[in-house]
Amino acid sequence: MLKRSFMLAASAAIAGLVAAPAAIAQSEQEEVTILVSPLTFAFPHFVFMVEQMQDEAEQIGGVEIVVADGQLSSPKQVSDLEAAVVQGVDGIIVAPVDASGLAETVRMAIQNGIPVVTVDRPVNGVPEVLANVAADNYSGAEAQGEAVVAAFPDGATIVNLQGIPGDKTANDRNDGAHAVLDAAGDSYQFVSEQPANFSRDEGLSVTENILTGLEETPQVIIAANDDMALGAAQAVEARGLAGEIAIYGYDGSVGALRAVRDGSLAATVDQFPGEQGRIAVRTLVDYIRNGIEPESDNILLDPVAITQDNLDQAERVGLID
Repeated sequence: MLKRSFMLAASAAIAGLVAAPAAIAQSEQEEVTILVSPLTFAFPHFVFMVEQMQDEAEQIGGVEIVVADGQLSSPKQVSDLEAAVVQGVDGIIVAPVDASGLAETVRMAIQNGIPVVTVDRPVNGVPEVLANVAADNYSGAEAQGEAVVAAFPDGATIVNLQGIPGDKTANDRNDGAHAVLDAAGDSYQFVSEQPANFSRDEGLSVTENILTGLEETPQVIIAANDDMALGAAQAVEARGLAGEIAIYGYDGSVGALRAVRDGSLAATVDQFPGEQGRIAVRTLVDYIRNGIEPESDNILLDPVAITQDNLDQAERVGLID
């Protein structure tokens, strides 16, 4: 369970803030308060990530995690970060809803002496961010494409469920999958590509519409996240096509891992959100307390395609009931 919600309202005092020197090292015993603002708790990916951040904070000791659900709303996230600056948190970890729209607010926080770590996805145009901690979404999508090629060595007809148009994560996952499948030859054909906005409901409805419009049943559906893949699986099952279409997700969520185990998904790509969250907390606390900067400002984890054959490698396999 998430320990605490961040419900501060930004005040007019934000306009009068004076820039402070960046990162004055604190003693290891001093309490550290970190605002964590994930994209949305509607996605299990971010629920698990924040839970792991909280656990890491407890293990470090003297670190309080204050949580503000981004709710897929850029204005709310801006307001939450502004309020955190007024409140005087020691650091911020944020998965931006809008990578460009949040830039000014993140820059303002840094100018006022509050270090910021982005997680899962970066903020555009703010090189002063201490670090971005994320999965390498492009290589993860390559792994997804490679899993398709391994299962269909003679080629396949493919439906591609894309994420939020313009979102960097969505773009990287789309481009990585295309890089592998396009290079594999003309026998791999994309018969439909449509955004479903990382939503399970849209994954269901978009898949229903695609299957209705196609003359022949596709062999493969790839999805840029597990929610869309699980929605697609519902649509496929409702049409009596379970077992005829191989569905590939991306995230390594508990629901997807369960579906891989049971056979309704062929694979999911685990991007280790828990480890992303833990690294983000350690990176920020090391800087706040000891002035230690990370070796790289872009810390990328290598995702792994998880099938029934390597289910034990999944980060959340122990949570499958």
